[in-house]
Amino acid sequence: MAERGGAAMSALHDALAEYLATRRALGTQLMWPESALRNFVDFVEAEGAKFLTIELATGWAFQPPGVQRATHARRLAIVRAFAVWVQATDPRTQVPPKGLLPATNRRPEPHIYSDGEIADLMAAADRLRSASGLRGATFKTLIGLLAATGLRPGETRNLDLGDVDLVGGILLVRESKFRKTRFVPLEPSAQAALMDYATFRDAVRPHRETPAFLVTARGSRLEGGAVRRTFAMLCQVVGLRPRRHRHAGRGPRLQDMRHTFATRRLIEWYRAGLDIDRLMPRLATYLGHVSAVETYWYIQAVPELLRLATERMERTARGGAR
Repeated sequence: MAERGGAAMSALHDALAEYLATRRALGTQLMWPESALRNFVDFVEAEGAKFLTIELATGWAFQPPGVQRATHARRLAIVRAFAVWVQATDPRTQVPPKGLLPATNRRPEPHIYSDGEIADLMAAADRLRSASGLRGATFKTLIGLLAATGLRPGETRNLDLGDVDLVGGILLVRESKFRKTRFVPLEPSAQAALMDYATFRDAVRPHRETPAFLVTARGSRLEGGAVRRTFAMLCQVVGLRPRRHRHAGRGPRLQDMRHTFATRRLIEWYRAGLDIDRLMPRLATYLGHVSAVETYWYIQAVPELLRLATERMERTARGGAR
């Protein structure tokens, strides 16, 4: 960027204003990140830099001294997201690489599944072997249910027979995270798939030791660790995780089905020109969040959502928004 007070520095302030406005349109809570970014732009201006660099970003991130490393990493992450935005219009902008200042306890970056990946995972699950065939049917149904409803993996494992209304197409999720109980409607295709699973399960394992809806080949409730290991293996089979050794490598998780569900729903709403601010609380209630603030996390770092939000803002500025 140009010297302090120059046109390029003004452009950086303009870029920050547009970036913050877009994030607000996406529903992202700003507060500390907003004040931090304004402080960063002031820092760049004081340095008289002509464009954003990694050196400037890290120099600012390490201020103030004496705080935890996680704080430095958080500050750099905020700048990195802004730098990605600026680089779209100023290719000289340098974006700090991910992991440059690693922090502990970082929230995993979600994987947004494609329709093909979900289909491949369900097909691989269906091929899981057991004497009755119930293991494959259960994992295929589990993956399909997560993709269709956005439930938490633990919520699906905890569903009991009485919680699944196969006639009305309603799930009762009891006292899940935050001890909230809610009803979740099923799409007709998901309702039909659960009916098919229940019929098969009752035929091959009529006597079971648990009231759980989804069961193991032995007729017991699914256990979280075993489910995660099996899913990791399925990801290896379809090429979503490296084949180093059994269950090895990092990659997509079952929890990412939930992120995928929320992201797709928001993209559909944006494309339809719907009022995102009005609909967000509904999505939060559906997902079982205490407030819409938690739901906003699902739309960060999704390029298509960012593009759609920007287009919406541009239409609004032209007076063409609905």
